Amino acid sequence: ALLDGLHSDAAEARFESYFSRYSEGAIFLGTDKTERWTLAQFQDYARPHFEAGTGWTYRPIERFIMGVGDLRWFDEIVVSEKYGHCRGTGVVVNTDNGWKVAHYSLSFLIPNDVAANATALWIAAEAE
Repeated sequence: ALLDGLHSDAAEARFESYFSRYSEGAIFLGTDKTERWTLAQFQDYARPHFEAGTGWTYRPIERFIMGVGDLRWFDEIVVSEKYGHCRGTGVVVNTDNGWKVAHYSLSFLIPNDVAANATALWIAAEAE
């Protein structure tokens, strides 16, 4: 429910509800190498998008959750209209306020048979 709600809140641009699902000290890793955000940095990034009513939509289609005690780690396949299939991975912790996302990482899934071509584009872009 925590992760489904996270995705639903993002799609509906519900700022307060979305960020209430993260723990204090949470980290979000986006798809760009510069996107290692503290919770405050991620809120600064997201606020104008959410205020404009344009969150982001990633629909979960597969999820695996493992863990012990008050700690869970997960991986999920999510689908975006813009980016296709992506992978989300992360850690959730059971806090005094319930389960919260402590770490989330979003990555693009690039098929192996095109990975060399795709990464060559990134290498060339970084060299510019």
